[in-house]
Amino acid sequence: MGFVNLLTMAKRFSGIIAILLLLRLTTAAASHEFCDAGMGYNVVGCGGSDSSSRRILIKGGTVVNAHHQEVADVYIDDGIIADVKPNIKVGDEVAVIDATGKFVMPGGIDPHTHLEMEFMGTDSTETIDDFFSGQAAALAGGTTMHIDFVMPVNGSLSLGFKAYVEKAKKSCMDYGFHMTITKWDDTVAREMEIMVKEKGINSFKFFLAYKGIVMINDELLLEGLKKCKSLGALAMVHAENGDAVFEGQKRMIELGITGPEGHALSRPPLLEAEATARAIRLAGFINTPLYIVHVMSIDAMEEIAKARKLGQRVVGEPVVSGLVLNDSGLWDPDFNIAAKFVMSPPIRAPGHGRALQAAVSMGVLQLVGTDHCTFNSTQKAFGIDDFRKIPNGVNGIEERMHLVWDTMVASGKISVTDYVRITSTECARIFNIYPKKGAILPGSDADIIILNPNSSFQISSNSHHSRSDTNVYEGWIGKGKVEITIVGGRIVWENNELKVNLGSGKYIKMPPFNYLFDGIEKADVSYISSLRAPVNRFKAMQ
Repeated sequence: MGFVNLLTMAKRFSGIIAILLLLRLTTAAASHEFCDAGMGYNVVGCGGSDSSSRRILIKGGTVVNAHHQEVADVYIDDGIIADVKPNIKVGDEVAVIDATGKFVMPGGIDPHTHLEMEFMGTDSTETIDDFFSGQAAALAGGTTMHIDFVMPVNGSLSLGFKAYVEKAKKSCMDYGFHMTITKWDDTVAREMEIMVKEKGINSFKFFLAYKGIVMINDELLLEGLKKCKSLGALAMVHAENGDAVFEGQKRMIELGITGPEGHALSRPPLLEAEATARAIRLAGFINTPLYIVHVMSIDAMEEIAKARKLGQRVVGEPVVSGLVLNDSGLWDPDFNIAAKFVMSPPIRAPGHGRALQAAVSMGVLQLVGTDHCTFNSTQKAFGIDDFRKIPNGVNGIEERMHLVWDTMVASGKISVTDYVRITSTECARIFNIYPKKGAILPGSDADIIILNPNSSFQISSNSHHSRSDTNVYEGWIGKGKVEITIVGGRIVWENNELKVNLGSGKYIKMPPFNYLFDGIEKADVSYISSLRAPVNRFKAMQ
């Protein structure tokens, strides 16, 4: 081999080395940027597994499922619940947690969140919590999974899904997706099939509000309901009459009411009730299950109660803000305080929350979400001269489990088993991931909380884990504290300290045809047989 050939090979080799070094530096920079997402939190890793024990014995606690409670031990092995029974014996290599006098329950599942979402498609008003900070807050509050709403990109479900997969790469706990439908054509119908059959989405949301932005009309809703039924997917509805809300907003502005109180006044309970009733009747016409998100008023709740009494398959989801707050904050003279309470449908006048709590306790409403959709005070100030420009949304992903316990269990309104049902199990059943999630049973994922009923908690924006600088539950002191959160068999919250593994969260695919679809086909057959049509008629002789 000649000298020239050797020189040429050396140059090529050095070039390859340079490229490899460049790739390594680029990857390291990207990894550093990824890990920076966890700044301000105790991040134990970036995408890898931490060194904490993968075998844990929770000893002597009261193990609570939606159907039963008992004093027992819970043995966790490699992220899965291996055994649940009294007096489990283990070796010295197993970490032991003493849960005597405490409740051991499935981690909460929040069915309704908006992380890293552009409010009405505006980059400058993206929610302040992303998939890391929002989930970190959730874990500190005892929620171990959530289901977020994917917004289409330029109407495309596939592009929207791709965008949210990218956003969720920094997740530190498990999550699922709902999909929002904002228009209708053959492409959307085909993409809905892809979402259900390939991407693990089994629910689609339709907005009857936000006119001119994401609101859909009755024709589109009917098409969507039919498609959901054929796919075994659950139709979800934001129920407010968007046309009437638009009129109400104009009326408030004409009256010179431009502050946050105008938000509530422009969209009263009767408009929520009208849209709820309309959606229920159209779903009944198609004969498909329906899920009403963030039920905020007595009026809407009563429409759901009537439909369920008649046997219609309707799920009602109140959110914690609607259960425990009232609208007085919207009249606060300090704009920053008033604006933080702006959400849609609005937080209602005193009396609505207590009625919704009663509906939850009686099973009229089936599970509790948050609609966690946080903006900081700077973002809320976009609407300082016009309430219509205030980004809609409040916090709750960290506070839900504590507030529901304090207001519903500690007060005697519901049992501990009911608490598990409305904060975890029913969500897992509705979205078809039970008993992998929502249960403390052998084979279930080891997503577990340990709650001390004798400890107290206090809520403050100074100590919460959301990136928002405000908290609508500021100053709340209550009974019942989540002392330990375990997710995927790892202790992530203990001694008021959060230890999260950035990028460790998994996307949970949710299969179609949940229990709400059982018997739908038989009902259709019965309906057709009841029509007594078509009638065979003889044509008159000419």
